Order: sequence, then C-alpha cells, then structure tokens
Amino acid sequence: MAEKKTIRYSVIIPAYNAGRTLPDTLAALKQQTISHDECEVIVVDDGSTDDTADAARRFGVNCIGQANRGPAAARNHGARVAKGDIILFTDADCSPDGDWLRQMTLPFQNEKTIGVKGAYRTNQKAFAARFAQAEFEDRYDLLAKADAIDMVDTYSAAFRKDIFIKIGLFDESFPVANNEDTELSYRMCAAGYRLEFNPEAIVYHLHPDSFVKYLRLKFKRGYWRMIVYRNYPGKALRDTYTPVVVKLQTMMAAFSIISVFFSIAFPKLLTVTAGLCLGMMVSSVSFSIKTFKKDPVIGLISPVVVLGRSLSFALGVFFSVFYKKKSS
Repeated sequence: MAEKKTIRYSVIIPAYNAGRTLPDTLAALKQQTISHDECEVIVVDDGSTDDTADAARRFGVNCIGQANRGPAAARNHGARVAKGDIILFTDADCSPDGDWLRQMTLPFQNEKTIGVKGAYRTNQKAFAARFAQAEFEDRYDLLAKADAIDMVDTYSAAFRKDIFIKIGLFDESFPVANNEDTELSYRMCAAGYRLEFNPEAIVYHLHPDSFVKYLRLKFKRGYWRMIVYRNYPGKALRDTYTPVVVKLQTMMAAFSIISVFFSIAFPKLLTVTAGLCLGMMVSSVSFSIKTFKKDPVIGLISPVVVLGRSLSFALGVFFSVFYKKKSS
C-alpha cells in the first residue's frame, strides 16, 4: 500500500455568494503542476445565501461554513484548520495559472522569507479593466526592483503558517476585503520579517469593468488605507508598492479638494484647483507613455483617469478622517 503523502500546502479561499465565479477558481487549482497529494484546498463559506457551498463540494474540496463575518475572519478560520506548513490565499474571483502554486512556494527556499506575493493578469477587454491592469503592472515593475517588499495582497499570497499564527493573523476589525492585507503586511515588516514578490506566480482576475466601479473602489481604498496609516504613518510617505508619483498625485488631489472648499469664500482659489488638477495629469505622462507602448488607447486616456483616481482616493482619505473625528 502506497504511503500517503504529507500535506505541505493549504490553499484557502474565502467565499461569499461566489457560486458564479468559484467553480473557475477551483477548476484552475485542479490543474496545478504540484501534486494534489501535497496540497489541500479549503473554501470558507462566509455565510453565503447562494450555492457557494454546493459549488465547493462538487469539486471535492474541504468546505467549512461560518456566519458572515467578512473575508479577514474567513481567512483566519481557514488558516486555523489548515494542515500545511505553507498557507496560501487567493480569492473566489481569481483563476490561478497552472504553475501558480509552484511559483508561490519557490521563494520559501530562502529560510528568511515568510511571505510571498504573486501577480494579477486579466483577459478583459473593457477600458477600465485594461487601465487597472496597466496600473498593477506599473507597481509590479517597482516591486521587481526591491530585494524585499512590504505588501502581500491576498489575491495571491503565501505565508509560513507558524509565523502567520504568531503574528496574530488578519485583523478581523476590517469587515470587507480592503486593506486588511496591507495592515498584516506592515505588521509583519515591523516585526522584522521578510516578504518577497514573484511576478511569475500569476492569477487571472476580473477587474472593475467600468470607470464608475473603478473610481468607487479607489474611494474605498483611500478610506481603508487611511485607517492603516494611523498605525503606520511612515508608510503614507513611502512603501515598496506605491510609486512616489502616485503619492504626490494623491497629495495634489487632497489640496485641490481643500482649495475647492475654501473657494466658496475666496473664488480666486479655483485657479489653484485648476493648476493642481493639471499637475496631476502632467505628472502621469511617464506612466501614460509606458502604457501607450503596450495599449495605445489606455495610454491616451491615462491622464484623465489618473486625475479621477487621485481625487477619488483623496476623497476616501478625507471621509476616513472626518468619520473618525465625528464618531470619536
């Protein structure tokens, strides 16, 4: 009788009303180059009201349920029951490439590495989705230059389980899938742990397919990122994931919003607002040229989208600050 192999890797997928997209995720995981005997897949059904659990069971994976508590709590639940020494996370709207699991685990050959981040790809044709992908690739170029990074996103993440548990898991006070991974990454780096980026560990994703959805997401990113910055203020100025020019654009957006507010009393400030908006678009020229070479249409519209992105993110930041003061 053949000896049963030890589970080395545990892939954890939080899922809420994901019955439509989860089958693609699980089908992709069935095609991994690493032996299935070495890997388990855990779907944590976060109180879904659709057929998420049935979809998971059809693929024969371990499906555990919980009351709806958000993706951070769902991931923690999965991590606690995971058998593997390496735990991996992806989302129920992602389809990992066939070599994803192997690529995600390669960096752990360095004993100092405790976390690994992969990369997004998309096959979408919508302008908003194509811009979002160009934005990610710009950040990946920055990450590729770093020996170690300070941001591991949960769409393609891997950690040594013992360190993940030791550091305190995801902060479950984050009720939605937004910046809980940023907070965990910053906490790990503050504790002296090493995180790596592997651009070959690819998952295919459905990005926002309209600019309304994209800008709404950026507003939420600004809101939750500001909450993270309260504990890690230094990251507001510099991190390995965000180009410096993007932080400058956010600052210009913040000042432009302030100038609009004060222009009620001082109308001449609107010229300052116009100058700041122009500055945001001009500062995107390098990104626009880089993007134009790969996708001319997206390159051409990039300055306007960057303006909208910066304003949406800054509005989210302001709302976070205002809400905190009002509720304190």
